[in-house]
Amino acid sequence: MGRPRVLLVDDYPDAREMYGEYLEISGFDVIEAANGFEALQRAADENPDIILMDLSLPLMGGWEATRRLKAD
Repeated sequence: MGRPRVLLVDDYPDAREMYGEYLEISGFDVIEAANGFEALQRAADENPDIILMDLSLPLMGGWEATRRLKAD
């Protein structure tokens, strides 16, 4: 069985880098997205075990992306 996969969604590259490194050290494979639309696509393509979503995102906010993910 492989490492659990986390989708990390944040519009700030520095935040994605910092959180991503910590998650990788903690035993996760990290998939990244920079906005809500990208998060929806990456979630559909990669089927992560968990999603860490910033709620204030460009193009589509984290709240709306989360609503759409839950509806799927």
